[in-house]
Amino acid sequence: MIYRIMLTLIFIGASTLAADQEKSRILFQFDNADAAQHWNTVNDGVMGGRSDGRFRISKDKKMEFFGTLSLENNGGFASVRSRGTKLGLKNGESIIARVRGDGREYRINLYTPSRRTAFSYRASFQTRQDEWIEVSIPLAKFKATWFGRVVPNQPLDPVEVNGLGISLSDKKAGPFKLEVEWIKASTSAKPATTSKVESKRP
Repeated sequence: MIYRIMLTLIFIGASTLAADQEKSRILFQFDNADAAQHWNTVNDGVMGGRSDGRFRISKDKKMEFFGTLSLENNGGFASVRSRGTKLGLKNGESIIARVRGDGREYRINLYTPSRRTAFSYRASFQTRQDEWIEVSIPLAKFKATWFGRVVPNQPLDPVEVNGLGISLSDKKAGPFKLEVEWIKASTSAKPATTSKVESKRP
């Protein structure tokens, strides 16, 4: 009898684990030597600004997005982006990222094939000083933007998403640093951190 109960509990545990794994999947992690090849930086220098945003993969297998934000020459943004590849996103999913920041507000940007320069879907999240948190933002919360302005009547088609980025444009000059351990897509009903979209530069 005890043996049967133990087998039942093991079966239930395995089934629960399998269900949880089906609900979430890794989009990006940084545990291999070529992880850096899938990312690049885009800063306000493309518009004449002077912000210095960089990234690197640390020895403890995390991506570090860091640099100095400058407001000179009408600048004020720095970003790191994945190189174009389909992410296989689906309606009803959320983007979840495990991050440690500096108390500043960052954005997650989603990109789709488009001829419009600086067009993306974005949502903001607030970090906590030197504290690891999991940021969870439903795809339905991402809003279409063009040069930082919300574009109406442009719903996101998750199937079309072929890139993801993280940016900073909080109008606060000075050094910044954000660490990212992993980024997932998930259908689990996990509470989201506060997210919003504002009309700021990319």
